Amino acid sequence: MSAVEDAEQRPIKRARGDEMKPSTEENEGQANMDIDEDLHSRQLAVYGRETMRKMAAARVLICGMNGLGAEVAKNVILAGVKSVTLQDTKKLSLWDLSAQFYVNEEDVGKNRAEACVARLKELNTAVSVRVCDRKLDESLVAGHSVVVLADATMEEAKQIDAFCHQQVPAVSFIYAKSAGVFSSVFCDFGPSFTVLDVDGENPHTGIIASISNGYPALVTCIEDERLEFQDGELVTFSEVKGMTEINGLGPVRVKNCKPQSFELDVNTENFSNYVGGGLVTQVKEPKVLNFQPMAQAIQAPGEFLLSDFAKIDRSQVLHLAFQSLDKYVETYGAHPCPGSYEDADKFVKIVEKMNNEAKEKVDGLDTVLLKQFALGCTSVLSPMAALVGGIVGQEVVKACSGKFHPLYQWFYFDSAESLPKELLPAEELLQPDSRFGAQIAVFGRAIQSRLLDMNCFLVGAGALGCEFLKGFAVMGIACGRGTVSVTDDDTIERSNLSRQFLFRDWNIGQSKSTVAADAARAINPSINIEAMQNRVSPQTENFFNDEFWQALDIVVNALDNVTARLYVDSRCVYFSKPLLESGTLGTKCNTQMVIPHLTENYGASRDPPEKEAPMCTLHSFPHNIDHCLAWARSEFEGMFEQAPAEANVYLEDPVKYVESARSATDSLTKEKVEKVLDCLATNRCSSYEDCLVWARMKFQDYFHDRIAQLVYTFPEDALTSSGTPFWSPPKRFPKPVMFDTSDQAHVMFVRSMANLKAGVYGIATPDWDEAKALALLSRTEIPEFKPKSGVKIETDPNATANRPALSDESVILNLIEKLEQGSHDLRKADLRLNPIHFEKDDDTNFHMEAITALANMRARNYEITEVDKLKAKFIAGRIIPAIATTTALATGFVCLEMYKVIQNKKIEDYRNAFGNLALPLFALAEPIPPKRETFKDMAWSLWDRWIIEGDVTVQEVLDWLKEKELTAYSISCGQSLIYNNIFPKHKERLNKKMSELVVTIAKLEIPASRKHFDVVIACEDDEGEDVDVPLVSIKFR
Repeated sequence: MSAVEDAEQRPIKRARGDEMKPSTEENEGQANMDIDEDLHSRQLAVYGRETMRKMAAARVLICGMNGLGAEVAKNVILAGVKSVTLQDTKKLSLWDLSAQFYVNEEDVGKNRAEACVARLKELNTAVSVRVCDRKLDESLVAGHSVVVLADATMEEAKQIDAFCHQQVPAVSFIYAKSAGVFSSVFCDFGPSFTVLDVDGENPHTGIIASISNGYPALVTCIEDERLEFQDGELVTFSEVKGMTEINGLGPVRVKNCKPQSFELDVNTENFSNYVGGGLVTQVKEPKVLNFQPMAQAIQAPGEFLLSDFAKIDRSQVLHLAFQSLDKYVETYGAHPCPGSYEDADKFVKIVEKMNNEAKEKVDGLDTVLLKQFALGCTSVLSPMAALVGGIVGQEVVKACSGKFHPLYQWFYFDSAESLPKELLPAEELLQPDSRFGAQIAVFGRAIQSRLLDMNCFLVGAGALGCEFLKGFAVMGIACGRGTVSVTDDDTIERSNLSRQFLFRDWNIGQSKSTVAADAARAINPSINIEAMQNRVSPQTENFFNDEFWQALDIVVNALDNVTARLYVDSRCVYFSKPLLESGTLGTKCNTQMVIPHLTENYGASRDPPEKEAPMCTLHSFPHNIDHCLAWARSEFEGMFEQAPAEANVYLEDPVKYVESARSATDSLTKEKVEKVLDCLATNRCSSYEDCLVWARMKFQDYFHDRIAQLVYTFPEDALTSSGTPFWSPPKRFPKPVMFDTSDQAHVMFVRSMANLKAGVYGIATPDWDEAKALALLSRTEIPEFKPKSGVKIETDPNATANRPALSDESVILNLIEKLEQGSHDLRKADLRLNPIHFEKDDDTNFHMEAITALANMRARNYEITEVDKLKAKFIAGRIIPAIATTTALATGFVCLEMYKVIQNKKIEDYRNAFGNLALPLFALAEPIPPKRETFKDMAWSLWDRWIIEGDVTVQEVLDWLKEKELTAYSISCGQSLIYNNIFPKHKERLNKKMSELVVTIAKLEIPASRKHFDVVIACEDDEGEDVDVPLVSIKFR
C-alpha cells in the first residue's frame, strides 16, 4: 500500500466540523510538496504553483459513476488533487455506455465505480483513487474537501448539501444533472467563501509618464500601451523617481480611468515633484461570496447564469422542469420511461401544477420542449457529459483553491436545437438492446444510423483530438459503415499526459494518432478508425486527394496553429464539407461552425496579429522580462543552432561556400561568414575547460562590455535631438554587471552555456565540479573594457531587420581569408558540428537554464524583475496554457453541433460558442452567414464554384461567361497569367485548350485521377465595373 493510500485509510479522529482542518504536518507537506513541472507545465501556466499545491491537499468525493460522473472524475484526477473517492451503489447497465467511456459491455452488471476505477487510476498515479459502494451519508462526506453529486435526486442533494454547508470550514458542494440535451449545475461553497483571483488574468500594469501634485492626483502613462484599469480598482507604485513617497503608499483606489490616464484618491500636494520613471500595477482584491444552501436556493434562485440570449427565459423553465422531475419520481416511483408519451404527458401536468403553485410563474410553458425533456430525461449523452463535466471539474478546482470565480449558484444549459424538429414515434425512440440506447431515446434510430455510417476526418490527435475520439467512440460515429480518419504527425511527450488523457507514460515517443486510435477502439471496439501520421498541407495533397475529401461527411479540426486551420478551412470550402472548428487557451475556449452555404468560413475573420517589440527595444532598450526572454531565445538560437548549421554548410563544401560569399556584398552574408568564423576559428573549443572560459568571456561581453558601451554612447543625462531626456520611459537606464563567483545565477550561466558549447563540438561534459570550475574562472584573464567612439546603436523603433548592402566588399574578403586560415585543420579532419535545436521540455539538456540565465542577467542590467526557470519556460518556450476542463467543454459544444450537421439543420439552429471557465462565462450565438455577391438574377458566395464541362478553349470560356452577360478580361492559374485581353500576343491563345495552357504556362501538374483544374477569372459587366465571380473549375476529363 502506498503512503498516500495508507493516509487515505487512516481513521479520522477529528471532531465533527473539523474534518477538513489540515494538521501541522499536512500544512508543511503542502508547502514543501514538489510539483512535477515537466508533467504539469501547461497546467501550471494556468494555475500557478500555489493553486497546484492547494489542489494536491484536497480530497474529493464524486457520487454516481454514470457518464457525467466519469467525466468529472477524469478532469479532477488529471488536475492533480490528493485523492478521489468514487461512490456508487448502482450496477452498470448497457444504457450507461452511451456516455460512460471507461467501461465496456463486459462490465455490465458490475458496480459502476468498480468497473471504471482501474482506468481512472491510470490517468494520474500521484492521485489516490478508491471506491466506496455503500450508500451516501454524512459519515462518508466527512473527511472530504469537495463533494460532487452527478446522479442524485434534488431531495438527496438537499440533505447532503445541508450537512456540507454546516461544517466549519464548509465542505464545498456541487450538484450536477444531465438529462438528454438538458443539464443543470448548482454550487454551494459555504456561507463565506473567499475567491483569491476572480478572473485568472495577470494584473494590469502601466509605465508612468507623469504624476501631478494635488487632489485628486492625475497619473498619465506612456502612449505606447493602452491602460486596462477600471474605476474602483486598487493599484501600487514602484520605481517612481522624485515623488518617492508614492512608492510606499500601499494600494490606492483609482477613478476616472482613461486609455492613458487615471486619477488617484490621494492628495499629493505635499509630495515631492515627480521626476521620472515608475510602474503602476493593479492589485487584485479577494472577493467573499455568501452561498445559500440548496434548500433555500431552490426557492429563491436569484439570477441564473445565462449562456444564450436567444433563450432568455429558458433557465426558469428548466429550473421548474428539474424540480418537477423529482416530483414525478416521488409520485410514480420511477422516471418517465423513454419513448413513453403517456409518461411525458404526466410530467407536463406536474410541471404545470408546480408552476401554478409557484410564487413567480413562468408564462407560456412550451409543452413540446417539456415532453422532449421527459422523453430523454434518463439519458446521459456523451457531448453533454463532456460539457458539464468540464464545468464541474473546474468548479472543483475553484473549491479546492479559491482560484477563479465560482459559479454562483445555478446554471442551466440545453441544446434543444439538436433535437429532431418533430416529436418522433415511440417505436423510433426504443432500442433497449443497444449500447446506444440512451442516445436513441433522445434522437431516434434514424439519426443513430447516420452517425454509425458517418465518414469523419479528425485533424489532430492532441488534447482536443483525444476528447473528440472518446466522444466519437461513445456516440457511435463510424461504428457502422463509416470511418474516422485521424491524422497527426506528432509523437507523445511527457508534458502531454496531464490533459491528453488517452495517452499513458508507456506511450511516450509513440505516434499520437496511432495510440489515440487504439484507445478509441478500447472504448468501443466497433469504431472503424484509420490512423495516419501525415500533416494536412499543400505538400500532402497527393495523399489527401480529391477522392479522400469527396468521401467525407464532416471534418473536425483539433489543431493548435492558425496556418493549419486556414488550410483545412480552404479545403472544406473547396469541397463543400462541414468544418467544426475549436480552440482553447487556458480557461477559455471557442468553437465555430463552418457549414457549406449557410455560414461564413473560418478564414473570413482573423484575429489581429500580436504586437511585437521593436528590434531596438530587444537589442538595447528592454523594459520588461518578456523583452529579455525574447532576446535570450534569439541569442540561444543564433549561437547554438544557426551558427553551427551555417558552419556545417561551409565544411560540407568550402570552395562552393567561399565562391558564393565572394559574389555577395550584403550584410546578411557578412553576418553568416562572421558566425562561421566564430565557430571554426575565433571561439573554437577543444576541451570542456575551453567551453568554460568561452562562457565566462560571453558573460563579460553580454552583461558588462556591451552595456558599458551603451551608456558611454548614451550617458544618463543624454538628450534627444528635440531636447528631451534620451532615457525617458519606457527606456530604462542600464548598469553593467560584474561577474561574481559567489552568485549562483552567474555560475549557472557559465555552466549551462559551457555545456551547450561542448555539445556543439561533441565534447564530453564531465561531472560538475564547482570548486574546480570556479578556480579556472578566477584565473581567466578578462581584457579591460575600452569604450569606442562612433559606435552605431539603433534607436529607431520602426527599424526592421532589412540589412543595407555593404559598400566595401573587402570586409567580406577579409573575413573569408581569416576563415580559410583558421579552419584549415578542420576541413582536413572532416569535422561536423552539432547544431542544437531548442527543446523546452527536457530538464536535463540545460536549454532552459541557459535561456533563464541569459534573460535574468539582462534583466539585472536594466533593473527588471527576474523570473524563475518555470516562468521563463512559459514565455520563451511560448507555452500555450492548457487544462483538461476547457478541452472537455470545447469538445462538448462541438459534438452537440454534430447532431445538427447530420440533420441538415438551418443556420438559426447552429451555435458558435465562447467559454471562459474562470469567470465563468458562456456565450452562444448563431453563426454569421457568408458574404453573398449578386449579379443580374444570380447570387453566389465563397462556397460556390462555377463548373465548365469539357476540354474547352480560352474562347469557349469567354463565350460561356458572355452568356451570363459577363466579359472576362483575365484568366490566371496559380501565379501564372493564362490570358489577358490587354496583351496582343494572348489573342494567339484564344483557340488553344485550357488544359494545354495550364500545363505549358502555369506548369500545373494534374494527377491522372483528377478530372478538373481551377482557374481564377476576372470579369466586368457591360458598364466596365468589376464583378467578383466564383472560382471556375474546368472539368476537362
